[in-house]
Amino acid sequence: MLRIARAALYGVAPAELMLVVLLVAGVPLPRSVVLAAEAVVAAVIVLEVAAAGLLVRERRRDGAGWWAAFRSVDRLVPERVRRLMAFDFKGLVSVGLLLVRRRHGVPPGATGLPYAGGQLTFQLAFLFAMVVEAAVAELLLRGIGAAEGLRTVVLVVDLYSILVVVAIVAACVTRPHVVSDEELRVRYGAFFDLRVPRGLISSVRLARNFNESGMVKVKDDRLSVAVSAQTNVVVELSEPIVAVRPLGGRATVRTIRFFADDPAALIKALPEPRTQP
Repeated sequence: MLRIARAALYGVAPAELMLVVLLVAGVPLPRSVVLAAEAVVAAVIVLEVAAAGLLVRERRRDGAGWWAAFRSVDRLVPERVRRLMAFDFKGLVSVGLLLVRRRHGVPPGATGLPYAGGQLTFQLAFLFAMVVEAAVAELLLRGIGAAEGLRTVVLVVDLYSILVVVAIVAACVTRPHVVSDEELRVRYGAFFDLRVPRGLISSVRLARNFNESGMVKVKDDRLSVAVSAQTNVVVELSEPIVAVRPLGGRATVRTIRFFADDPAALIKALPEPRTQP
């Protein structure tokens, strides 16, 4: 039933969204089509509730408490979808943090080291272009006499896209790398967060690379977290650790390359590697 419930979500949710967009845009649809779609949605809701109930009952039989049992309901949504939803939530939280000039995950005594400067100019230029595009699209649609519903749909999509870019910028600014006595935390906005125990760091050095491919990439046992295709710090570990990629993939890594606006300050902030007993 869990597989069926997931498949139903994958199939019905996009179809229902498309139906809503068509209706808002003023596209005439046969009443029979609308009624059939709503009947399918109602059936899927019943299926999801039934599957959720089975998951809760299964967890309760295994001895879990009510809260842990209810949390198991998230298994109805695949991990990748949950992570995408988490990106949106963390991005909105980051916008709030940016407005009040606070940073996330930098406790007292720790050092937050930014990396957003390497891409901020490009991101702001891209954001400006999106704002201009939204305004031009609205003017063009008004000029050709497009239906108000269609203009509303296009405007909502444009505004949401702008909000996504603002959230990405805010997340990169408010979620810096963090160095403390216990760990090195390598991050990229809301998308990536790797905690490296300080005791596993065997060496740290400057090494500039301007030809990185991808934002978070693993090759062999080497992890790269690039900003504008750049990295400038290399951390070697005495033991491999598991890195979780943005969409949930796991990889074992022993070398970490990443970017910092001031790599020398980052290396200075790291205590000397501790000798393992």
